[in-house]
Amino acid sequence: MPKVARSESAPANRLLAALPPRQLETLLPLMTHTTLGHREPIYGRHDTIRNVHFPLTGIISLVSTNDGGVVEIATVGNEGMVGLPVFLGTDLASLDAFVQVPGESLRLKAADLRRHVRNGGRLFEVLQRYTQALLQQISQSVACNRLHSLENRCARWLLMTHDRVEGDEFSLTQEFLGQMLGVRRPQVSLAASALQRDGLISYTRGRIAIVDRLGLEAVSCECYRAVREEYERLMQ
Repeated sequence: MPKVARSESAPANRLLAALPPRQLETLLPLMTHTTLGHREPIYGRHDTIRNVHFPLTGIISLVSTNDGGVVEIATVGNEGMVGLPVFLGTDLASLDAFVQVPGESLRLKAADLRRHVRNGGRLFEVLQRYTQALLQQISQSVACNRLHSLENRCARWLLMTHDRVEGDEFSLTQEFLGQMLGVRRPQVSLAASALQRDGLISYTRGRIAIVDRLGLEAVSCECYRAVREEYERLMQ
């Protein structure tokens, strides 16, 4: 997924960058530029969603918690918005959302979002298409977790994260990666070691660097490409 350069006229968030200049001009003054800290909660399951976030450089994970276990349902970066239930007509969260990779976002009050999509328009259309793209990511992740090897899934997750961060290096512990993939840390350690041994990544002290992007794509399953291509098709 191509990275988007940030500028004052076209924010790094791809949904906002897709809006006509006039609509963007009315929306930006309502937004608050926010710094996202590592593991910072955005909202919890059953919470009332009071704000939505349009990430610029950070990444937010949507996760499901069941019987004490945590599994990532979707990853949202500068291609999307966190708080989609507000757009869909409810203010109650069904998942937990927290910061996976620190960065920045533009925060908008839920009431302001509702007001701007009430009568349709370009923002409504963009969020409608993004909803379909996110559903595709979720459904593909479910199939991937059931059908593909841990090494495939690990490569897919690293590629999705790499798409959404600045640079080739980001903070990540094996424990956290295990939670996101729904497996135990020793299993993740074996998969990450295999990727490092093949020269695809470098892993030291809780930080991962993408060394060979094309090689990592070759190891990843088709789920990564399917999600990326569907997003590009919908958001053209």
